[in-house]
Amino acid sequence: MPTELAPAKVNLYLHVTGRRADGYHLLDSLAVFGPAADEVAAEPATGLSLALGGPFGAGLEAEPDNLVLRAARALAAEAGIAAGAALRLAKHLPVASGIGGGSADAAAALRLLNRVWGLGFEEARLGAIGARLGADVPVCLASRPMRMGGVGEVLSPAPVLPECGLLLVNPGLALATPTVFRARMGAFTPAPALPSAWADATAMARDLAALRNDLEAPAIGLCPPIAEVLMVLGALPGCLLARMSGSGATCFGLFATAAAAVAAVPALPGGWWRAAGALHPAR
Repeated sequence: MPTELAPAKVNLYLHVTGRRADGYHLLDSLAVFGPAADEVAAEPATGLSLALGGPFGAGLEAEPDNLVLRAARALAAEAGIAAGAALRLAKHLPVASGIGGGSADAAAALRLLNRVWGLGFEEARLGAIGARLGADVPVCLASRPMRMGGVGEVLSPAPVLPECGLLLVNPGLALATPTVFRARMGAFTPAPALPSAWADATAMARDLAALRNDLEAPAIGLCPPIAEVLMVLGALPGCLLARMSGSGATCFGLFATAAAAVAAVPALPGGWWRAAGALHPAR
């Protein structure tokens, strides 16, 4: 059965730069991918269906219309064909956790069905479909380091990244993105100037430390365990930077190598979701 990975999106920084007249916030962020992923599978069928599995699949059973199905219908409509596929989603990423799980699933479904249905759509065309499903879907469709602007849908190349490792940790709590944005107070943060490349992970961490995630403080106000996760991550041997991703509650530790990130896992308290390794390779 053909499959497609849906890697976790990690925001290395996230500045809220303004707000549109319609109320949506404008962002500037550097997004990378790794080291955990959902998986979408598909096989030919006369109708359209979705089966859920994986450790977090049960958390989606109450959804009236999963993004994977919406993506499939949108792609079929764009292609002018009848939607037919038996889809399976193995949910390994926590739900509502700030690492773009639903958007990554929708993006994976678009890439997979584009192949299975033999459509041959280019990434730009798939991205336009994805943008109608959610602001994070285009960057998840690319699944490679990108700088995000607008409400998340305006993409530009990221700096050349060095070898590094990521440790993702979630305290087992979900956070709704709109709630976090509503809790944000204060002025907007301008978009920073980024170098064209970083020589190594230490240099990258040093520059990123001067930036921030503007949603971190409001998220901690809504979900205080995030502060504990950040404290634990920051104290791990070899951790170069600890920060929350997206709207939380998942946080990350940046390490010089994937091996260093993996070696830090045993020091984490039990009961927290965790994933460690290298950045997801560029597609």
